[in-house]
Amino acid sequence: MPFPQQPPRFFTRLDVQTLWPNQFGCYGIYRQGCWIYVGKGDIRQRLLDHLNGDIPCIIRQQPTNWVSVVTPYYDDLEKRLINELQPVCNQRVG
Repeated sequence: MPFPQQPPRFFTRLDVQTLWPNQFGCYGIYRQGCWIYVGKGDIRQRLLDHLNGDIPCIIRQQPTNWVSVVTPYYDDLEKRLINELQPVCNQRVG
């Protein structure tokens, strides 16, 4: 797994809201056997945005889980993860 070893979290509002705001880094949204989206920024806020349907492709893919890593180097990491994982809903790198 390209993210640090961690228990996957459920892609639900309840699980996302347990995060502290202003934790910047990269996150990956997936379901078994399929990476759906890799993003960067304020992890809590971005995941809540996705739960609210800001990128319809994500919801259509029926994600079940997400993982994340807090890092100040999230721009480069996001690009590397998108290239490596080829998530179905990422239209561009960066």
